[in-house]
Order: sequence, then structure tokens, then C-alpha cells
Amino acid sequence: MDMTITDEKQQSSLLPMAIVAILFFILGFATWLNGSLMPYLQQILQLSPFQASLIIFSFYIAVTFTALPSAWVIRKVGYKNGMALGMGVMMVAGLLFIPAAETQVFALFLFAQLVMGTGQTLLQTAVNPYVVRIGPEESAAARVSVMGILNKGAGVVAPMVFTALILSNFTGTVGTELTQAKIDEMADSLVLPYLGMALFIGLLGLAVKMSPLPELEKEKEQASSEGQLKEALATPSLALGVVALFVYVAVEVIAGDTIGTFALSLGVENYAVMTSYTMICMVLGYTLGIITIPRFVSQPTALMISAVLGTLLTLLIIFGDSSSFVIANTLLVPFGGAQLPDTLLLIALLGLANAIVWPAVWPLALSGLGHLTSTGSALLIMGIAGGAFGPLFWGIASGTSLGQQGAYIVMLPCYLFILFYAIKGHKMKSWK
Repeated sequence: MDMTITDEKQQSSLLPMAIVAILFFILGFATWLNGSLMPYLQQILQLSPFQASLIIFSFYIAVTFTALPSAWVIRKVGYKNGMALGMGVMMVAGLLFIPAAETQVFALFLFAQLVMGTGQTLLQTAVNPYVVRIGPEESAAARVSVMGILNKGAGVVAPMVFTALILSNFTGTVGTELTQAKIDEMADSLVLPYLGMALFIGLLGLAVKMSPLPELEKEKEQASSEGQLKEALATPSLALGVVALFVYVAVEVIAGDTIGTFALSLGVENYAVMTSYTMICMVLGYTLGIITIPRFVSQPTALMISAVLGTLLTLLIIFGDSSSFVIANTLLVPFGGAQLPDTLLLIALLGLANAIVWPAVWPLALSGLGHLTSTGSALLIMGIAGGAFGPLFWGIASGTSLGQQGAYIVMLPCYLFILFYAIKGHKMKSWK
């Protein structure tokens, strides 16, 4: 798929990149709010770790059902209109949190999360090809890294905003039995923030619709959707790339969204801000990606390093000591930071290992797809469904003798598959 040839597009790609950058920030903000929302709802609705994991599951499972329909929608209305439509759906989802908070019905929260995931899927399917196709393929990972910094930078900000607007009003609640009056107060505190977010996203969607964002060339309907799907999956580098993104998003969401729940179990008062620690590490990882790819290391090599680091950190988390504070006492406390258990900070460091995976897999998986790019993009977006199952499996494992700390063992096979894709999978162009 090639960009439409226009004088404006040939002269500069700064404007579309700037618009897309804003969208990536919004995607990150809405996504990583889950890391704060999960333990918060667990506290006020008195959920088990497994039930709390359903909050994340309902958000990411939407990808499974809406990724391919999103590609069809984009082929019909175009990428620009697809972005605006995706943001419209996200606005509706934000409004759904209001009745969910007022009634404190868990099912309504799950439905709101499902709708939010649907809107995010449409927006992701439309916006990612811009970044990959707006410049040379060999530097695509660096461009995606720039977008990733904004996305994960929003992930740093979102928990802080959540804590400032909501959690800061309810100190001293961790480890205590909440009265119904306190539960009502904590639930009602969600209304105004989500109303404000919904209105902002809606206005931004309207602005994108009216913006001079250039359109990508629409793909010709050369075959049925089923035919395009089969043709795309006939390329192993794409099919395996989908699996790689599935397991990657699983570990990314485990690291970003379960860290708050784990912190709550350890009695950490500011559990809602823990996702920010993981996101800070991801921003650092993206920055390293921009500096080193492809100047010093290739995309496959960076992917391999990430997989190895993720494997080592996972082992340290599983066998680490939650009563030890060596890392915090060395890196945080001397500079006025919080004294946090080593295991929590090791989970945060997974952000460093995870950062390069997404920007490295996308260009490797889409390489050479041509007119099948939107179908390939939709399939890769479906990999985000891993975010539904990663925390779910972690939640299930948490209910066994492994406990919440030992449950992080579910990440090991994920990093091992990413390592396989980095070494061999991305090179496979035929199943024979």
C-alpha cells in the first residue's frame, strides 16, 4: 500500500505525524488508566484477583471480535474517517462509566470496558499504518518508537491523574473494611473524570474529521475478505507476527496493569500510581530504540535482546523477595523516591524489556504485504487480544498455591516465543 501522491505529502510528513502523535497519546491515556482502575474497582467492589482481571479482559477481548470488521470499515470510509469514528465510540464508552459508577454494577463496568476496547481497536487499525508507511521501512521501528513514547508517556501521566483526581481523596483505605457510604463516595468520584474524558475525546474526534490529514490510498477489493485473510495468513512472517504480538501484549499488560493489584496485596498505599513506574521504563526503552535502531542494532536484534531481558526479569520476579528493598534503597530513596519492594520494581523494569517489541514486530510482519496491508494490520491489531488473556491467566494462577507473585510465571512462554520470532520467525516467507 502506497501513500496517495500529493504535493503536500511529498513536501512534508510533519503535519500527519503531529496529528497521529496526539492520537497515540489519547490511546495510551485511555488504555493505561486500566492499571489504576483495576485495583480501585477491586477495592470498592470487593473483587477477587480473578474478577479484577476481567476488567482488563473485557477491554482487550473486544479486539478479537472487532479487528477484522474494523479493516472492512476502514476500506469503506477511509483511514481518516476511521480514526474519527473510533474516537466517537471511545466517547460513548466514557459516558457508559457514569451509570456504571452510579449503580456499582460490575457488569456495566465490563460493558463500558468492552465498548472502549472496540473504539480503540478501530482507531488502532486506522492509525498504525500511517506510522509504518510514512517513511522508509528500515527506520519504521524508530518512528513507531516515537509514537510509543507518547503512548507510554500517557501511561505515565494517566495513573498520576487518576491518583490526583480520585485516589488522593481516599487515603488510609488500603487494608481496611470500607463502609457502604465510603464505597458510594469512591464510586461517585469516577463520574466527573470519565465525563470530562469522554467530552475531550469526542471533540478531538471531530477535530480529526475536519483536519487536513491526508488519506492513505484505499485498497482495491481484489478479493473477498475471506480470500484476503487466507492470502495474508499464507505469509508465515505475518501469521507468526500476530502470535508474537499476542504474547507480547499479554506480558505488557501483565506488567502494566497487574502491578497495582500486586502492590495492593502488599499493602502499598499508592497502588494506583504503580503503572507509572512500568510506563517510565517503557518510555526509556522507546528512547533507546530511537537512538539505536537501525543505526547500531537491527530490528530483529533489538527484538532478541528484549526477549532475553524479559525472560531474566521474569525469573527474578518469581524467585524474588517481596520483603527486600535493595533496588529502591539504591535507586529511589536517595533521591526522595518511595521505598518499594524489589519484586514491584522488577515488574516495572519489564517495561524496559517490552518497549521495543511492538515497534520491531510491526514492520517485520508487514514487510512485502502490499495491497494486503490493511488486512495484515487488522490481524496484527487482533494480537492486542493477548492483553485480555495475560492478566486473566495471571489472575487464575494467583488463586493457586503460586500466589500473586508466583503467578508471573505465565510470562515465561511468552518471552520464549518472542525470542523465536526474533531469531527465525520473521524470516519465514513460506510454510514449506
